[in-house]
Amino acid sequence: MALAQSPDPLKLVDPMIGTGPEGHTFPGATAPFGMVQLSPDTQIRPFNKSYKWAAGYRYEDTTILGFSHTHFSGAGHSDLGDVLVTPLSGADVPLEPGDPDKPHSGYRSRFSHSSEHAEPGYYSVVLEDSGVHAELTASERVGVHRYTFPAGAPRHILVDLRSSIYNYPGKVLWSRIRVREDGTVTGMRETRGWAPGRQLYFAMRFSDAMTGHALYDKEDAPILYHGFKTPGDTPEEKQSIEGRGLEAAFNFAPSSSPLIVKVAISPVSEQNAIDNMNAEVPGFDFDRVRTQTQKMWRDELGRVEFYGAEPVQKSLYTALYHAMMAPSVSMDVNGEYRGPDNQVHHADGFKFVSSLSLWDIYRAEQPLMTLIEPPQQTNDLVRSLIASRQESPFGILPVWQFQGIEAWCMIGYHSVPIIADAYMKGIRGYDTKAALDAMVASATYAPYGNLGAYMKLGYVPVDHDDEAASKTMEYAYDDWTIARMAGAMGDKSVANTFEKRAANWRNNFNTADGFVEPRLENGEYRKPFDPAKAGAGSGFTEGNAWQYSWYQPQDEQGLIDVLGGKQKLVAKLDAMFDQKVDPKQYADVEDISGLIGQYIHGNEPSHHLAYLYMYAGDALQTQARLKQIVDSQYKPAPDGLVGNDDLGQMSAWLVFTSLGFYPVAPGSNEYVLGRPFVDRGVVHLPNGKTLTVESEGMSDAHGFVKDVLLNGKSLDRSYVTHEELMRGGELKFVFSDAKDAAWSHRALKMPYSETAAR
Repeated sequence: MALAQSPDPLKLVDPMIGTGPEGHTFPGATAPFGMVQLSPDTQIRPFNKSYKWAAGYRYEDTTILGFSHTHFSGAGHSDLGDVLVTPLSGADVPLEPGDPDKPHSGYRSRFSHSSEHAEPGYYSVVLEDSGVHAELTASERVGVHRYTFPAGAPRHILVDLRSSIYNYPGKVLWSRIRVREDGTVTGMRETRGWAPGRQLYFAMRFSDAMTGHALYDKEDAPILYHGFKTPGDTPEEKQSIEGRGLEAAFNFAPSSSPLIVKVAISPVSEQNAIDNMNAEVPGFDFDRVRTQTQKMWRDELGRVEFYGAEPVQKSLYTALYHAMMAPSVSMDVNGEYRGPDNQVHHADGFKFVSSLSLWDIYRAEQPLMTLIEPPQQTNDLVRSLIASRQESPFGILPVWQFQGIEAWCMIGYHSVPIIADAYMKGIRGYDTKAALDAMVASATYAPYGNLGAYMKLGYVPVDHDDEAASKTMEYAYDDWTIARMAGAMGDKSVANTFEKRAANWRNNFNTADGFVEPRLENGEYRKPFDPAKAGAGSGFTEGNAWQYSWYQPQDEQGLIDVLGGKQKLVAKLDAMFDQKVDPKQYADVEDISGLIGQYIHGNEPSHHLAYLYMYAGDALQTQARLKQIVDSQYKPAPDGLVGNDDLGQMSAWLVFTSLGFYPVAPGSNEYVLGRPFVDRGVVHLPNGKTLTVESEGMSDAHGFVKDVLLNGKSLDRSYVTHEELMRGGELKFVFSDAKDAAWSHRALKMPYSETAAR
């Protein structure tokens, strides 16, 4: 069979995927894992209505405020949107955003999707009200703008330091702008939003000399002296300004040549921002930066090749693109970064990374990175986690961190499974003792998340914690990963302690009805109990008992035992997928989307559930459910993600699933088999070897697995190991209809389960 030509991933990535209702992705320019995410912002909303604009941009909006330099990709919370830059033409420079329904009422501009173009490392659009053609690209730490203005029109660049995606009242604690003698503009702002006291510094340079500038503080009254303004105090005369409501307008003579604007950022200082710019973008060659960054993207996206129908390729290459945005570099070129103590530190021999959506990414995003990226990338992450623990005022690992600052969002101590998974896979470029010490410290810090009660009772009591049942389940999994790593390191004491804690999920499992239920401090299950109840008063985090009752990925055999057998698990899973659900049930619960019965693909606790049929010996159901999920939850369109991408987790799920396997229990070194959704997938492993996934005879009529062969040998088990994949070779799936799918009817050896491993 002739091999298809390797696809050009840049032509198959569509950054618009996920910019619709629930995906919370952004379409702008960034480098792989880059510190700058230069993208359009379409709305400014009050903080209590900013959830939908968590990435700053929504596809259905019709106006653009400008282009800011920091964004989350697919987060379930909003923040960032730092250093908003807007090009303006004409005599006037409006200082307020204006009404999106009233053209020319402010500096925002109408735009059309027909003039937009987005690809990895590049974004462009025509701002209709000003007539400016805007183009964006970015290096790792520098955003580069190219603005082509209407012929003969005065040119202006407006910078609004008030603007923010999480528009909390009084969010800007302090800010500064100054124009230096050489024309370089520098500044900073400190904000209190999702993360408190976050500082960001910037440096800006222009390809043309300014003809003038004006600096404003919109919260400051004029300074008067005997009825006259103080000399040098007019906006046009000021060389620097500090305050809470700063804006700056920079003016340029008309020109037919584009104006290039470079903006470097730093978490540490204005000087570091200048040094970042000098190191990465010393000149004003926009196309050179774009070419360099797009080469980086081709190299990264080329780690996996996907073959199949073009819509499948677009969804998958875009998923891989989204998965390669975070964790992001949060360190200057000189090695300095800002830690969770809000102090400046120096990274010796590693890149400090942040943007850690840990409740999400430990499940599939980071396991994908351990499979396809060089070990140094995971080592950088683990070393960053250890450094953050050492710099934390509380002495624990990050929970949800960005730009080095802790946001304390979500539950669990999910830095722990990331470290354990890396260790178990042989990635060891860090102090392993310091790593284990950090894991134990995080799991035993009593004030965090009612861990004191958890350690005393073996579960979190719902009397004092409205997320109690979820916490018990997630803590128990994290504890198991500590036991795994400690055991591999030969620390029997720690291993024994946390192996016992790993069984704590049983303490919330009510065998009377087969559900995990909130439990009171006196030992009783709280009544009344409704497994469908979610949100406030439920005892669960962004879900309910229908999702969390099967969250013991370390011990699914234990779940089968307490349910009363494999068929009971199959029946429970079927009931979950097939249940008729009133959409109003989740109307008041944020972040719940992508429903298939009570299965919620738009949120992470459901992501492993289709694979649990494999533990019960029902491979056909896993394959059928995966087909149902992929067909209904992903498509190559702006609304192609049914839920927040959560910094790559939704995307990583699709990448793994489309290759035919998934890491149900990171730390086990096993991937549960499903079925692929590509004709062929080629993974260029970081050790230089190649893993090829082949699908033989796959079609809608033949969507079930007749045989699975690893390097020509039929597998008698429902999983493959990490070591097997890293050796390369061929993983072949032979398809047929359900009746002839012989492999799927076999009694296969089940994946790892703690109960069976004892």
